[in-house]
Amino acid sequence: MTASPAPAPALTGRRRELLEAALHVTADEGLRGLTHRAVDRRAGLPEGTTSAYLRTKQSLLLALAEHVAASLAADVDGLAAELAGCEGDEDLAVARTLALFERWLEERELVLAKLELSLEALRTPAVGDVLSSWRARLVAVVDGMLTGAGKSHSLARAEALVASFDGLIVAALQKPLTERRAFLSESLTLVLHE
Repeated sequence: MTASPAPAPALTGRRRELLEAALHVTADEGLRGLTHRAVDRRAGLPEGTTSAYLRTKQSLLLALAEHVAASLAADVDGLAAELAGCEGDEDLAVARTLALFERWLEERELVLAKLELSLEALRTPAVGDVLSSWRARLVAVVDGMLTGAGKSHSLARAEALVASFDGLIVAALQKPLTERRAFLSESLTLVLHE
């Protein structure tokens, strides 16, 4: 299992407010729209507020990546705790995983920001380092789920499943709202029951 990353800096009320605004700006406008002024406007705060907390675009980007990764890691840790009680019950494990994915689709801002940051990680290694820590946690959870189900597997299979999950979430976002749950349920069952 990969060592846990160093925790992100504690979020003060104002810093959390700014990062939530940055999350929404990124979801709506992509990273090209992520500016200090856009975050100030989205948060309804005076111009210059974001700059006082996060001086540069790079510091804003990294703080957003840490915020997104911490949110996702908390979700993954919660899923791991739920799956610990599912040993041997593959259908229940799929149902609990599906519930998390459905929640992520409802919180589309988090998913869209993660997607934007994933692309940025290819160009900015510091962003990649932040995101790789939460992904390693998810791979460890999937590996544990496969082990708990008594399936013969490798860490490479767990990695492939996590990559599949990324694609399933993107594909689900592209479906009409009324079709997302059925699509995710069927797809997760196909992927996990192999």
